[in-house]
Amino acid sequence: MAQDVLLQMTDICKSFPGVKALDHVSLTVRRGTVHALMGENGAGKSTLMKCLFGIYRKDEGSIRLEGQEIEFKTSKEALEHGVAMVHQELNQALKRNVMDNLWLGRYPKNGLAVSERTMLRDTKKVFEELEIDVDPHQIMSTLPVSKRQMVEIAKAVSYNSKVIVFDEPTSSLTEEEVEHLFKIINMLRDRGCGIIYISHKMAEILRISDDVTIMRDGQWVDTRPAAELDMPTIIKLMVGRELGNQFPPKTNKPGEVALTVEHLSGRYSQLNDVSFTARKGEILGLAGLDGSGRTEVLENIFGVATRRSGTITLDGKQVKNKNSRQSINEGFALLTEERRATGIFGIRSIRDNTVIASLKKHLMGGIMLSEASMRKDTQWAIDAMRIKTPSQETKIRSLSGGNQQKVILGRWLLTNPKVLLLDEPTRGIDVGAKYEIYQLIIDLASKGTTVLMVSSEMPELLGVCDRILVMSGGRLAGEVDAASTTQEEIMTLAAKYV
Repeated sequence: MAQDVLLQMTDICKSFPGVKALDHVSLTVRRGTVHALMGENGAGKSTLMKCLFGIYRKDEGSIRLEGQEIEFKTSKEALEHGVAMVHQELNQALKRNVMDNLWLGRYPKNGLAVSERTMLRDTKKVFEELEIDVDPHQIMSTLPVSKRQMVEIAKAVSYNSKVIVFDEPTSSLTEEEVEHLFKIINMLRDRGCGIIYISHKMAEILRISDDVTIMRDGQWVDTRPAAELDMPTIIKLMVGRELGNQFPPKTNKPGEVALTVEHLSGRYSQLNDVSFTARKGEILGLAGLDGSGRTEVLENIFGVATRRSGTITLDGKQVKNKNSRQSINEGFALLTEERRATGIFGIRSIRDNTVIASLKKHLMGGIMLSEASMRKDTQWAIDAMRIKTPSQETKIRSLSGGNQQKVILGRWLLTNPKVLLLDEPTRGIDVGAKYEIYQLIIDLASKGTTVLMVSSEMPELLGVCDRILVMSGGRLAGEVDAASTTQEEIMTLAAKYV
């Protein structure tokens, strides 16, 4: 067994002001295996990996790679020693092309100059090996999130890494892309790589993993072979309790039509002639493959994407929604898909991030912001969303991804929206927190809020929504009743205009 051990992390501790993120956590990864790391948001999974990858300095404990004691001071040092990490929140040079992102910091040189020819050749070689279909010259910002994720995976593989950490790698991938990713992972495993796989999707974990380690509240709970686990056991180990139904009972009762969208088309997207209605107190899902136009529907309604044509009517009154300010004033709220890029203000506190969309209500005399009022609303959001944080002053970037998502959701709830637009609201969120967010969505709808929800997870749409609109190739391919439809029917519609 000893010679099979590739990576050994022993009694790792890490504290931040006001919180002990890791409390004597150990992890052993065997060569040529996939080791899943599971736990609720804030359990310490990403923190443990950041200690390995040189982003954080551990306070206590030891890390051994192939028997040698290591402590990387930077992520560059980790990469050079064969440890790579594909982060959940992509951090890329969006104005540069794919090639530049792949070889940033290690450009192939021809004398003193960068060799574009070598860079193109090496990029094509990596992409061909991994069967990734991306143009090396394309600017990163023009790629969908799923393609950017694949570029990041190719970058990790290009270092000939011994250990590769995948942090929520499938959160923005379609089913077809997930299959492609698993093919890549199996290829790396066969080469003798050690794969650490962080995910909240239990079906994936049970399918792809050899071993599973479960963490809770910064502590190690258990490590078992994946073959000995099932979903109820994993959930119990993760949350420390039995979790009943995956979705809360639906208590909302849709009423009269609240929102009417007619002939909506995007100026800079393929969105074309989309019309539908949504009722007061209804949860309306938007399904479709990646790039089908689901996100573009929400962005055009909210005014952060430019409309070519179309009208939006709320409660019988036509609204312009030319920008986010107008939309918020009209009672619309948008939770975006990529929280790091378009959701959070990373260097600002939780309080700043919570009240940013509702500052008007905190004005005293129309000129000064009331600290007491902002503190009260922020505390309401922390309590209502069960946000794990040392204080309101904590910088939001230090929270786990799921807790960041809860802050953003709390932000929009404080605006008392009439229409709540949700783009992948539970992306990268654990099973316990998902249930809480589903409950919040249903409670809001029960109070009369109209909810439009984009999700790549079919069971989520079927379990939470009343109706589902299916997008395909930028057009509305059909509408189904969530209570009576099937995943097969939705997928058939999703392929209609592809």
